[in-house]
Amino acid sequence: MDRIKPRKQVYNGMPARDLGSEGWHKPWSGGNGGNCLEAMKLADGRIAVRQSTDPDGPALIYTTDEMTAFIQGAKAGEADFLLS
Repeated sequence: MDRIKPRKQVYNGMPARDLGSEGWHKPWSGGNGGNCLEAMKLADGRIAVRQSTDPDGPALIYTTDEMTAFIQGAKAGEADFLLS
């Protein structure tokens, strides 16, 4: 898995462009016209997430534990209320 070493301090809400343009991946994509999330594994193990249609917008930074809890919860249906 790619691990990008950022050029400056990484913080939640920082401009995604400051993390560089390489290493971003679309973990899934559907029939939503290209509106999806992109994720990047950082050198320290955290995960950066950005909106694909706004690559210069803010990046949300999550720990591995936070991302694991989110994915496991989504798989278990705990986020289904967001779709109703």
